[in-house]
Amino acid sequence: MKLYTIDTGFFKLDGGAMFGVVPKAIWHKTNPADDRNLCTWATRLLLMEDGQRLTLIDTALGDKQDAKFFGHYFMHGDASLDSSLASLGFHRDDITDVILTHLHFDHCGGAIKREGEKLSPAFKNARFWSNETHWNWATVNPNPREKASFLSENILPIYESGQLHFLSEDQNRFDSNMEMRFVYGHTEAMMLPQINYKGKTILYMADLLPSVGHIPLPYVMSYDVRPLITMDERQSYWKEIVEHEYILFLEHDPVFECCTLQNTEKGIRLKETFKLSEL
Repeated sequence: MKLYTIDTGFFKLDGGAMFGVVPKAIWHKTNPADDRNLCTWATRLLLMEDGQRLTLIDTALGDKQDAKFFGHYFMHGDASLDSSLASLGFHRDDITDVILTHLHFDHCGGAIKREGEKLSPAFKNARFWSNETHWNWATVNPNPREKASFLSENILPIYESGQLHFLSEDQNRFDSNMEMRFVYGHTEAMMLPQINYKGKTILYMADLLPSVGHIPLPYVMSYDVRPLITMDERQSYWKEIVEHEYILFLEHDPVFECCTLQNTEKGIRLKETFKLSEL
């Protein structure tokens, strides 16, 4: 089995929203903001090749929205999903499976492409994996807090294509090397892929840990629908991560791909950062 980092560029979000109640005087040291108070974030994906499947975890923002939409997010950078796949000798049509950790637009927008007025899956040969609990949360009656992040054009065409499949907490094993963990603070039933790789455990953090700047337990995003649950989840996971020496894959950190954690006098903090290719 091989794992690859798929860089798809950067976007910007408000620093205050990303760090919740943490004062700017603290968070700007790790994540400096521009004159609009916007911080840069990566859209970094993970690709897993095992000889039978070519699995992509999340799909970033995509490019089908209009200029007004993208004007809020200032997408930039030289990398794209297609160029990153091509650099490894792959094409999006080679993808057999797409795991969507959750259905916020910056994680699933690239799942669907627009051709004229037609919306269709951007990975025509892939099965798309979500879970029924989160799917219903996003589609049946989305709450006002998250509704702007659950865009129907990103989600419904997956179902309409017949390519949608579900995992669950009871049936959470994707294959012999990967299982799904479920968390409920950021949004209902967000999935964290946990992968066995070269004798190590890699945990894909999605929005449970956006960046190394978010490691202290209270550094919870304002986007989280249940921030106190997020803190409880983080406390439990951080202990497990340190105890078992997990490697964390960071989807949004603008600089670092992977990190480890350690116990310190101030609590659990950053230990090391490195590239996935260094494993």
